[in-house]
Amino acid sequence: MLQTRLLPPADNAHTYPLLIKSLLLSGSRYEKTREIVYRDKLRYSYASFTERVARLANVLSEAGVRAGDTVAVMDWDSHRYLECMFAIPMLGAVLHTINIRLSPEQILYTMNHAEDRFVLVNSDFVPLYNGIQQQLETVQKTLLLTDGQEKTANLPNLVGEYESLLAAASPHYDFADFDENSVATTFYTTGTTGNPKGVYFSHRQLVLHTLAMAATLSSLDSIRLLGSDDVYMPITPMFHVHAWGVPYVATLLGIKQVYPGRYEPDMLCRLIREERVSFSHCVPTILQMLLSAPGAQGYNFGGLKMIIGGSALNRALYEAALAKGIQLTAAYGMSETCPLISCAYLNEELRAGSEGERITYRIKAGIPVPLVEAAIMDADGRRQPHDGESQGELVLRAPWLTQSYFREAEEGEELWAHGWLHTGDVATIDGMGFIEIRDRIKDVIKTGGEWISSLELEDLISRHPAVREVAVVGVADPQWGERPFALLVLHDGQALDAKGLKEHLKPFVEQGNINKWAIPSQVALVTEIPKTSVGKLDKKRIRVEIAQWQEAGSAFLSTL
Repeated sequence: MLQTRLLPPADNAHTYPLLIKSLLLSGSRYEKTREIVYRDKLRYSYASFTERVARLANVLSEAGVRAGDTVAVMDWDSHRYLECMFAIPMLGAVLHTINIRLSPEQILYTMNHAEDRFVLVNSDFVPLYNGIQQQLETVQKTLLLTDGQEKTANLPNLVGEYESLLAAASPHYDFADFDENSVATTFYTTGTTGNPKGVYFSHRQLVLHTLAMAATLSSLDSIRLLGSDDVYMPITPMFHVHAWGVPYVATLLGIKQVYPGRYEPDMLCRLIREERVSFSHCVPTILQMLLSAPGAQGYNFGGLKMIIGGSALNRALYEAALAKGIQLTAAYGMSETCPLISCAYLNEELRAGSEGERITYRIKAGIPVPLVEAAIMDADGRRQPHDGESQGELVLRAPWLTQSYFREAEEGEELWAHGWLHTGDVATIDGMGFIEIRDRIKDVIKTGGEWISSLELEDLISRHPAVREVAVVGVADPQWGERPFALLVLHDGQALDAKGLKEHLKPFVEQGNINKWAIPSQVALVTEIPKTSVGKLDKKRIRVEIAQWQEAGSAFLSTL
């Protein structure tokens, strides 16, 4: 290690910790009267927001919350959730954002594993909570969250109803300084096997992530997605990686924020229109849901900018959104990375190219954002060239990556093998630094000695005018090892079978985009493709369902 020169600070110098409370102070400093909006039910100013955070801190402190305690939230995307994202960690406690789309058994596991002591429960989830509460091992008290007039519910050890408690609490709280490396948040990410795994982030990590995201979204001219005059609404659940960390950025910049509650497509369209939302983010399947909503028909979303992450952004969806006035930008991250790692960026060379070339780079995973190191590594831990051709696992270093899995040291060691965080994604990095995700390692299709990217196939298939949604997986084949299998959701009144899909893909074979073995030999037409709890394609479940269809000899399978 280098022997550097260190100078001692002055005796009275303040060592400034990077704490979430510093993010809160900025918004009201810039825009005291700007609004935070909840559906069509509530709106208040940043000045009121700061007071409400203090009131919530007083309520929680009086209920017995102490530094180091874990406080869980079960709510839709709301102003209350935003208040919890600040008040709970600012007390030195840990915010556990519960994935309410998991099964009751998985929710129970995560709450016991995280050692939740206090739980804030939306009235919609009271039956779910009461179904598991007798098996909860550490919970001491509950608080009720409600949009209605009810002030009580059948919750065990109920402290009271959120709004009533806040109204009676003091609007002032003296938040203490403490170690910036203290854990601020935790949540659980589901894998393909086993129980959900807990990731966690410190105050320092969240502040650095917020600053890097603000610089990326606000300062890079070819992106320029989020400025102080924009209106922000998440369409990524707040339980999922802090709604990708954007609420912290929006609060830092004093941006008007709109929270939609439960995701209802027509309500989302209405809020975008009436509140003049200009920036959002979501996974591709949610965007498709939005574009198909009755409220979106005949409406131009001109001026709306969106980040698409969680799954690959294909060209067909990009063009469909653009036709509706929405400018999409791809970004990459995962639960373990807080999440932002890279974002599409068009340098001077690319901006001088054709529109087709610009789209090609707008839908890639993008360039690593400030403070992120990205590399390609083979199975033996050897770094691969950044030439756009050499494939390997994408590995990362950044100051905001989870340091392990909570109470699972062995899995944490595997995550950080060779001193880099392993993403599980097969990727390339080109000479300009662009990351291109080729596939998940577990989703690469191995046929006749060739590796086929399911993501690339999904992109090419999605360009067929009849296809609304597509998922491709590999299925066992006695001759070739695996063959691609495509699930298709078609637009109303459209038809497509395996032979028609082959004709659509033949030009891409002739152009060298894919080889002939990449053409799916089987196709299933379905009304819906299975999704995970955060809206990604659930390829584990898809494989199971395909096996069941094949065993039963389902009639809706189309075979070449």
